[in-house]
Amino acid sequence: MLHPLGCNPVRAVNSEALQWASLFFGTHHTMSTHDSRRGAISLLALGLAFPGALLQGCDSAPSTIKIGVAQPLTGGLAALGQDLLNGVNLAVEERNREGVRVKGKAVRFEVIAVDDRANADTGREVARQLVDAGVVAVIGHLNSGVSIAAAPIYAEHNIAQMAISTNPKYTSLGLSTTFRLVANDTLQAKAIGSYSVTKFRSTKFAVIDDGTPYGKDLAAGAIQELTGAKKEIVIHASLDDKTRAFDELAGKLKAGGVEAIVTTLNDFQTVALLQALAKISYTDVHLLGGDTIKTTDMLKGVGLGKGLYATSPILEAKEFAAGGAFLEKYRAKYKIAPAYAGHYTYDAMYVLAAAIRRTESAKPADIVQALRKIDGYAPVTGSMKWDARGEQRYGVIGVYAATEKGWESQVRSDTW
Repeated sequence: MLHPLGCNPVRAVNSEALQWASLFFGTHHTMSTHDSRRGAISLLALGLAFPGALLQGCDSAPSTIKIGVAQPLTGGLAALGQDLLNGVNLAVEERNREGVRVKGKAVRFEVIAVDDRANADTGREVARQLVDAGVVAVIGHLNSGVSIAAAPIYAEHNIAQMAISTNPKYTSLGLSTTFRLVANDTLQAKAIGSYSVTKFRSTKFAVIDDGTPYGKDLAAGAIQELTGAKKEIVIHASLDDKTRAFDELAGKLKAGGVEAIVTTLNDFQTVALLQALAKISYTDVHLLGGDTIKTTDMLKGVGLGKGLYATSPILEAKEFAAGGAFLEKYRAKYKIAPAYAGHYTYDAMYVLAAAIRRTESAKPADIVQALRKIDGYAPVTGSMKWDARGEQRYGVIGVYAATEKGWESQVRSDTW
């Protein structure tokens, strides 16, 4: 029977043990049935006397260390999920080229990628697939609802889960294996409320969410901030994350005289909403969305309203001193610009590799403990460190304005 890390204890016997075996049985001794029984008893005694002789090989790392990546790779969020996967693949390629050793043994990283389809049930299914594949850690998922659903499965096997998801419930599960890569939605809701109140002179607001745990909870936090500032919520609509038809809602927004829209819809949905408003010539409106609209595809909405903004815990790669070098490497490999947060998963893979090197182990439980203690060097964003719940200590929320040239930073804060 193989050890969980692929070690065969029979093959792990060292030279000292073999010498003792030779003394017991003789190098060329042919055993009878009686001898075999006596030999088995003697070998058992040998194992009791020298337990390390039989097991020391089992502490060595496997030649290939498998890293799971679980993201939406098909459907409306495929561009974001692929970007997150690209970041990990780029880091793995670099680490393998540079060489990694664990207890003096050369190892290579291998990415096992799965498509969670931005669906909680699928997320649970692919989480089990990654566990069965023998991954030692997972970088995933994008969607909060999926991360929350999959988290107990990883935790059951002591597998670290490094998620870009922002819903506070993810790290409130009480699991030691949850690690958030960015700031959470409690801070993002404050940013939405604060920026809306100070930037927009509007008094009539609409709040539209996508019906997901991420969207509903972030919208609820934004409503709390807006009502606290005495702003009127004319319309609060809760849809789903697949809706593409917005003509009816656009009519209601116009009839209600809405001056500013706060939304947690996805990018393709927000573009469709702005297009529906343009069809009825209602474009004198500000729109502020969450981090899922701060994408390259969302720039299609530039010019369809009075102003298009996004709050995000995902700072642009270009905002960091080392961002230019990352962008150059990313574009050279993939022939496109990053769509979302590939530089965060790139950094997460580097920090994960550092944790494995420091703990000198590829055992999932050891990696979790190492991540809990690490203040890891992140090549692009600078550093990653987690508190006792797995919240990112260096998280901030930025506000961006969409222009024809791209997303331009307006302000950022770690307190709001």
